[in-house]
Amino acid sequence: MLENSRFNPAPGIKDFWNEFRKPQPYRVPILILSATPLALMAWWLSGETHYKEPERPSITYITTFDPTRTDEEIVASNLENQEVKDLREARDAELAERKRDLYKALGAVAGMDVEEIERRADEARAAEEAAEEARRAEMFGRSVEDETAPETASADDAPNDRTNESDAS
Repeated sequence: MLENSRFNPAPGIKDFWNEFRKPQPYRVPILILSATPLALMAWWLSGETHYKEPERPSITYITTFDPTRTDEEIVASNLENQEVKDLREARDAELAERKRDLYKALGAVAGMDVEEIERRADEARAAEEAAEEARRAEMFGRSVEDETAPETASADDAPNDRTNESDAS
């Protein structure tokens, strides 16, 4: 009764064994080639990698300053550093001004309108500074109006003497 069942593997195994027992020249290479993918997958899946737990980072504090400094010493150090920073910025501004003067002289020799070029460069610098101030104000959560003092009204902001046509009606 088991031999007539659809789920009985015995007849299939007997058939395979009968075919496998027949002498064929490529029987062993085909068997090795057929088993290779399964063996490779088993080898790949069986390989486990165990990573050791990473070491906790060691914290090194800034050791260039004396930890027993007083507040007065800290303030004096900060003022000294600010002086050096101001001197560097002044030197950079001086070099930039000298460079602008050299370019103006070169432009004048070449026949360019150096005043117009300088005006455009000043406008571009002012726009860059305003953008930087806006970025800083946004970063610190302040509005740009809080940062800047009220400026004098420009000619564009002055009231217009001409009447608007829509006002006349």
